[in-house]
Amino acid sequence: MDQKILSLAAEKTADKLQEFLQTLREDDLTNLLQNQAVKGKVAGALLRAIFKGSPCCEEAGALRRRKIYAYCIQLVESGDLQKEIASEIIGLLMLEAHHFPGPLLVELANEFISAVREGSLVNGKSLELLPIILTALATKKENLAYGKGVLSGEECKKQLINILCSGRWDQQYVIQLTSMFKDVPLTAEEVEFVVEKALSMFSKMNLQEIPPLVYQLLVLSSKGSRKSVLEGIIAFFSALDKQHNEEQTGDELLDVVTVPSGELRHVEGTIILHIVFAIKLDYELGRELLKHLKAGQQGDSNNNLSPFSIALLLSVTRIQRFQDQVLDLLKTSVVKSFKDLQLLQGSKFLQNLVPHRSYVSTMILEVVKNSVHSWDHVTQGLVELGFILMDSYGPKKVLDGKTIETSPSLSRMPNQHACKLGANILLETFKIHEMIRQEILEQVLNRVVTRASSPISHFLDLLSNIVMYAPLVLQSCSSKVTEAFDYLSFLPLQTVQRLLKAVQPLLKVSMSMRDSLILVLRKAMFANQLDARKSAVAGFLLLLKNFKVLGSLSSSQCSQSLSFSQVHVDVHSHYNSVANETFCLEIMDSLRRCLSQQADVRLMLYEGFYDVLRRNSQLANSIMQTLLSQLKQFYEPKPDLLPPLKLEACILTQGDKISLQEPLDYLLCCIQHCLAWYKNTVIPLQQGEEEEEEEEAFYQALDDILESITNRMIKSELEDFELDKSADFSQSTSIGIKNNICAFLVMGVCEVLIEYNFSISNFSKNKFEDILSLFMCYKKLSDILNEKAGKAKTKMANKTNDSLLSMKFVSSLLTVLFRDSIQSHQESLSVLRSSSEFMRYAVNIALQKVQQLKETGHVSGPDGQNPDKIFQNLCDITRVLLWRYTSIPTSVEESGKKEKGKSISLLCLEGLQKIFSAVQQFYQPKIQQFLRALDVTDKEGEEREDADVSVTQRTAFQIRQFQRSLLNLLSSQEEDFNSKEALLLVTVLTSLSKLLEPSSPQFVQMLSWTSKICKENSREDALFCKSLMNLLFSLHVLYKSPVILLRDLSQDIHGHLGDIDQDVEVEKTNHFAIVNLRTAAPTICLLVLSQAEKVLEEVDWLITKLKGQVSQETVSEEASSQTTLPNQPVEKAIVMQLGTLLTFFHELVQTALPSGSCVDTLLKDLCKMYTTLTALVRYYLQVCQSSGGIPKNMEKLNKSKSLNYTGEKKEKPATVATAMARVLRETKPIPNLIFAIEQYEKFLIHLSKRSKVNLMQHMKLSTSRDFKIKGNILDMVLREDGEDENEEGTASEHGEQNKEPAKKKRKK
Repeated sequence: MDQKILSLAAEKTADKLQEFLQTLREDDLTNLLQNQAVKGKVAGALLRAIFKGSPCCEEAGALRRRKIYAYCIQLVESGDLQKEIASEIIGLLMLEAHHFPGPLLVELANEFISAVREGSLVNGKSLELLPIILTALATKKENLAYGKGVLSGEECKKQLINILCSGRWDQQYVIQLTSMFKDVPLTAEEVEFVVEKALSMFSKMNLQEIPPLVYQLLVLSSKGSRKSVLEGIIAFFSALDKQHNEEQTGDELLDVVTVPSGELRHVEGTIILHIVFAIKLDYELGRELLKHLKAGQQGDSNNNLSPFSIALLLSVTRIQRFQDQVLDLLKTSVVKSFKDLQLLQGSKFLQNLVPHRSYVSTMILEVVKNSVHSWDHVTQGLVELGFILMDSYGPKKVLDGKTIETSPSLSRMPNQHACKLGANILLETFKIHEMIRQEILEQVLNRVVTRASSPISHFLDLLSNIVMYAPLVLQSCSSKVTEAFDYLSFLPLQTVQRLLKAVQPLLKVSMSMRDSLILVLRKAMFANQLDARKSAVAGFLLLLKNFKVLGSLSSSQCSQSLSFSQVHVDVHSHYNSVANETFCLEIMDSLRRCLSQQADVRLMLYEGFYDVLRRNSQLANSIMQTLLSQLKQFYEPKPDLLPPLKLEACILTQGDKISLQEPLDYLLCCIQHCLAWYKNTVIPLQQGEEEEEEEEAFYQALDDILESITNRMIKSELEDFELDKSADFSQSTSIGIKNNICAFLVMGVCEVLIEYNFSISNFSKNKFEDILSLFMCYKKLSDILNEKAGKAKTKMANKTNDSLLSMKFVSSLLTVLFRDSIQSHQESLSVLRSSSEFMRYAVNIALQKVQQLKETGHVSGPDGQNPDKIFQNLCDITRVLLWRYTSIPTSVEESGKKEKGKSISLLCLEGLQKIFSAVQQFYQPKIQQFLRALDVTDKEGEEREDADVSVTQRTAFQIRQFQRSLLNLLSSQEEDFNSKEALLLVTVLTSLSKLLEPSSPQFVQMLSWTSKICKENSREDALFCKSLMNLLFSLHVLYKSPVILLRDLSQDIHGHLGDIDQDVEVEKTNHFAIVNLRTAAPTICLLVLSQAEKVLEEVDWLITKLKGQVSQETVSEEASSQTTLPNQPVEKAIVMQLGTLLTFFHELVQTALPSGSCVDTLLKDLCKMYTTLTALVRYYLQVCQSSGGIPKNMEKLNKSKSLNYTGEKKEKPATVATAMARVLRETKPIPNLIFAIEQYEKFLIHLSKRSKVNLMQHMKLSTSRDFKIKGNILDMVLREDGEDENEEGTASEHGEQNKEPAKKKRKK
């Protein structure tokens, strides 16, 4: 039979074939077809013949064709056929689909759809035909009966797709079904159906099946719905990430973790690659991605950003066209996120309304962590983002070339947080990705070398962390570092020091690097520029400190910790230390040459030797010999010659130019510290060793010289130095300059000798008398210099030289002066205690050291760069100052003294204020330790129990002491009130209150105490009042919103200053006694206005957040019915805030404020108030669109606004008149305010129409506000005013200005 069919098909006409086929039963045909197909014989030819003999123009032929078609589909689906046969059959069926009439196509399509919905497909091969059938159907122009109606082919196709997408899809065919739609011409609406269906299948599929499905979706997105595809993918993976993190951090151990971490990250990586590839082919998709992520940011930067979307964005940076836009988007997101965090941390009101959520910075660091799963496509973007953040938000240059260094405390600005994040991104990326290491190092070094003039401390910190992490790994990049060394002599000294300190671990690992550095330093030693020579000294000193010679003491004071790998390398062998010795002695030779260079270079050497000695004790002899031979050049060996030092030799005269050649005071200081260290550390270990006798004799010689200098300095008069009162100290003559230099040298030498004698005194009365004599010499000179400088009014008047006393000595001296109660010491100590000048001097030096710490982050003198030592000394000094201030109050001390200058107690308080702020700035993590050190009652045994006392409890204890002092001050009479002390006390309380936990009872106690002080005490000192009110506000905002406080204060201000309408008698409220006639304006008025501005900023932020949520929710209609519910508390809070603020502004608007800053600020803030009200109205317009109503709160707010509005209108002409009468230029705020009011009215009318609520019923609509100044009438009025005032030749504006306040005064 099959042969017959084939032979008939070969004829030219198909008539006989048709006739023959009609004689056959359908079963015969299907059986025949099945046999041929299964045997793998001529199934294709047979099928072609059957179709040829079944033309669609005859009904019988069309039906036969349809039956055979359906049967072939079953055959292919059964899976019984060979692959080639099945493909051939499918190919034939594809070609034939277009010949079918419409109704049959609809039937075929319906069969397919029901097979998909019922899940009866076996291998899904036949699905390839569905797009052909749907496409053929879409081309049919005639109307087709479908269901109960009649539809066109296009409409039928749409209906069928709708049915297909609303049914159930078997998991294994999802990819195939999605893929087939790319071959069907679809409308935008149909694409949306398909995309929604495919996205909804994500959650039902295995993780490994999602990337191919995403790929098919992205191909499909070229037809439309790009936004939905991207949103769906991002939302799904963001949710998956979140769930995964919760599972990993969950408290209860889950039996089954849904997805292993590695697998999830690999799948995400593949999908990101698919999306980036799709964007390269279709830029529209990239634009849609950026638009989607930007839109989500308008309300809240965390809305659309998740680790997945950030990783996607970073990968997109590889496409040139989008690189800048993406990095810009991420940069602004990071800063916005930090700004939001700052706003939230500063306001309890916002914390209660906005739930805590993760921040962009944490997400980015999570991306870095995830990128370990071969996300190479993300790394380049991460590096670029890290550098952009560091470049854009690094420290900016400030005066005197110093950069502001800050600690990682909460008060740091968002910019500094962003810079720190950039550094963290780079460091973590460096740790994870080997291939990018060289690039990161290169870029950091480039910035260090090329940006010499701008602050680069953040890059040097990053470099230091990178080197510390992996010195051995970086050996491969050593060429980059040695390249950077070539620029050392051109870099600023501070940069050189920090750069060398950062790469120091590398020097221990790489000999070649060390050698190239030494070559560079030797060259620099003889450079023309002074800075280059100083850099060489700094470099050599660093090398001496870090390359230990065999036999050196292991130093517990070592300040740079070394990582394991460095130590491992350093402990190579005995040879290492021997080689180091030769190396160090070579360097010492180089350094000796510096002793013939400028004073600055010598000074660096003297400051560095002590640290070298401490870290490398075997060099002691070499160093001490060098110092001794240097000292001998300036020392008079004859014991009876006065003065003992050749000051003339220390000064260099070149023509008219006179400069310091030898910083003799620093040389002595260095000798004194090295000697003290040697006595305390080395000599005790050498007891009984004979060969050291020669060495000891050498140290004894140094001791004798210092002793001799002391004795002769005491005997010397100022005349011996030619520095008595009659000497010339002016800066304009060479003699004057020379005398100034000599005076500072003598004062420095006195300080060094004071410290030396104290260290060897062992509480001997004679030594203390020597100390006092040395101090008197210092004091006389200091007084002469101050007196001369005061007369000359030169710059020198403000410049004080750094003290040469070490911080350790200052803390020991203060402790013995104020706290030593050992009986045997009392007699000798009474010598020092008898001089209040000396005691004041000791406290002043402590203040100077703390100030230096605050400004530069370190102090001068030994151990001045060691944070731990500084901290220890700070604790000791604070303990003494605190005890002295609390046990001898200022009032007691001042009543018995008639000396000029600050009392010791006041100096102690000033010191405490500086220390508290310095500790918070540099030692935030050690606050607990610091407060424990202050607790004088602490005994050794109690320390263990005290370990669990919180910072808040300890702080509260200290706060109580200062509160008592302030109360005592306030209880004194107005004329005895010491405003300086009060101001300092409030500053101390302010910085201590920052350490209290805002949720603790101690914090609430502090707030109520401050509030009570403000309510009950009236002082006219404006500065004290301002700082106290600032303290009150800073506490209040962390407890609750300050609007009620603002309202009460505005009523007080109104009561004191009176009303603008002079006939109105204002009832005086007395909420806060601190508001009085003197402080009400401008001090408190400006303060409350700035607080109101902050509240408006918070409200504005909330409204923007709400707007963002509404615009996102309106996209999905079903969500919009519930939009108002979650936002209700926020809306209610906004309305409450604005309502109270309106009352506040209403009070101030009616107050007779003095013209000037108060009126200007008030107008500016009113303008902000209206802008915020307009923003709220616009938000409700949005809400009305989606839900169709506005809450009652808004109507109430509007009513209260209207009541206040009338008063404002009445006041405006008066304000306008005063402001115009001043200077027209200053009336800028008025037109702005009028514009803001009109905008508010405009949107209110819109809202009234949309919400069908008459919001305008309580409002008087403003009439035309434009006006014309009639010059002739104005002149006439001004002339009359001028005559009334009887002031001739005065500008008419001033006449008006003088007149207005005069009336107010009469009223008062």
